[in-house]
Order: sequence, then C-alpha cells, then structure tokens
Amino acid sequence: MPQKPNYDFERKERERLKALKKAARADAKTKPVEDRPDGDTPGLAERD
Repeated sequence: MPQKPNYDFERKERERLKALKKAARADAKTKPVEDRPDGDTPGLAERD
C-alpha cells in the first residue's frame, strides 16, 4: 500500500528553503561589493 503524503512536512520544508534564500539575499544586500565573491556589479561600467 502506498504511503500517505505528508503535506505538512512538505509545506514546512518549502518555507524553510524560502527563508534560507531570503536570508541569503538580505545578507548579500548588506555586504559591500568588495566582499562579494563574484565582485560583479551589474549595470555599472568598469573604470580603467
């Protein structure tokens, strides 16, 4: 007999992953450009 789906667990897992992504975006937003691993600033031309 197949198992009954655990909708509550799936919902909590989606919410947990969404919170992790949201925290990562907020953290990246507060970091200065120099500390970001890619160092890329979209929309700005490089000055040589």
